[in-house]
Amino acid sequence: MHKSICLVFLLILSLLALALAGCGSGDSKHAPQLAVINDKPVTQAEFEAYLKFKRAPGDDDNRRQVLLDQYLEREALAAAIEEAPLLDQELIAAELNEFRKEMLISRYFEKFLKDKVTEQAVGNYYNTHAADYEERMAHAAHILVRTNAKMSETERQAKLTTAQDAYSQVRAGKDFASIAEDYSEDRISAKKGGDLGWLKEGSIDARFSKTLFALKPGEVSEPFETPFGFHVVKLIEGPEVVKRPLSAVAGDIRYQLRAKAKKAELERLLAGVKIDKKK
Repeated sequence: MHKSICLVFLLILSLLALALAGCGSGDSKHAPQLAVINDKPVTQAEFEAYLKFKRAPGDDDNRRQVLLDQYLEREALAAAIEEAPLLDQELIAAELNEFRKEMLISRYFEKFLKDKVTEQAVGNYYNTHAADYEERMAHAAHILVRTNAKMSETERQAKLTTAQDAYSQVRAGKDFASIAEDYSEDRISAKKGGDLGWLKEGSIDARFSKTLFALKPGEVSEPFETPFGFHVVKLIEGPEVVKRPLSAVAGDIRYQLRAKAKKAELERLLAGVKIDKKK
């Protein structure tokens, strides 16, 4: 079973290499020939294309001879298999055609896009779309009293009372960091006095974000609820508008510009081809 699959694969690759090599080889009857297999000439141009595909050194005669022997053996094997009734020739032809199309399209756009998007183009896009790379950031701290969907209303109210108690102590002038260490059930931030670091607007829970970014520096919110529980939030610094550096977004910009260039070229190519679809 594995041997049959290998033979089919060899046949497909062999025929595909011949088809692609033949695209630019002109009239094979008049091209320099290296061999004839079942009355079918194997030309110098086809073999040179194969060497280019294999990236074989052109000045190594011994290596070229080994590759030529292998090439002719595979051509002979493919020729023998072509005569065998074991394979569905129409299916093979369909597979070859799909390989041909895939290779033509991928190789074309590989070449087309290689130098299409320059560093200058990336920089120009970044400068003309500066607002797209600006983010509002805020340095926040919080006290979290956790809740979950399985809690009873009595349990939930008890949690709210705890959050309100923490808020009352902060309002009374006690240090927010020490209250966070005592009350917050977010133990990671609690060890840092509730400090969450700098947060991007919109990157967190919608209500949390709206509450935080409505505060003034040093201001503390009343307890409010999110799916995580009850929060008391303090705005330490900000909000500030921060622009992401070009180095952080250059890859995304290059991808966008290449996709745009590819789309335009696809449309241009297809516009030059008439498709007459039969009913």
